[in-house]
Amino acid sequence: MDNKVYTINGEESIGTVQIADDVVAVIAGLAATEVEGVSSMAGNISNDIMNKMGYKSLTKGVKTDIVDGKVKIEMSLTMSYGYNIPATCSKVQEKIKTTIENMTGLEVTDVNIRIAGVDMQKGQ
Repeated sequence: MDNKVYTINGEESIGTVQIADDVVAVIAGLAATEVEGVSSMAGNISNDIMNKMGYKSLTKGVKTDIVDGKVKIEMSLTMSYGYNIPATCSKVQEKIKTTIENMTGLEVTDVNIRIAGVDMQKGQ
């Protein structure tokens, strides 16, 4: 797997800071799961097979694209039953944007969400 790295150049140059795109994906995934109504991250079939074999991916269902300090996120989520999908997705988008910008200094331009399923279990 190709792990891309983005270098941040600060105003005072005493060295460089590099952020791997997987780190941005993990931040996005954690931010999304903090929003009430999000049941879990959803991945593709290869991620599901890897999880069953014991390999856990913190970037499951998250794709990042970082170009010139601008971040685009694509994410698949499983929602909890009973929550308003558009309102919850709006909260997720804002949470991801704020969290990534605060933690990395990168500008988030797009947060695209795909709802992959609804978790029907009660009492979560």
